[in-house]
Amino acid sequence: MTTRETTKAYRINQWTQIIRECRSSGQTVSTWCKNQGIDPKKYYYWLKCVRKAANEALPATMSNPHIVPINLGHTDVPQSLPIANEVVATISAGNVVVELSNHASTELITNVLRAMQDAR
Repeated sequence: MTTRETTKAYRINQWTQIIRECRSSGQTVSTWCKNQGIDPKKYYYWLKCVRKAANEALPATMSNPHIVPINLGHTDVPQSLPIANEVVATISAGNVVVELSNHASTELITNVLRAMQDAR
């Protein structure tokens, strides 16, 4: 590990501690920063750097991104049955949000979950 890498790791660790202290204080960022004598712009810069380092440390989950086909099964709905648009479950992962109704089939739910898992 080079001196530069060691310095970066040390700073990231320090900034992580500062961010944890702020978040566990129960105060807003601006109030906590004011009480600690820290410029909020620095705090948010540190937060950005810590998030970036954490993201870079994550292993790549998809070496070969691809589109995952989803079998929707039988999509013809008889006209005599009312379709309820009531959302009974919400699944979110990152930027993806899936809302399910009572009428979602087990097969559809399974395929959506598999697609979301593969997309991570």
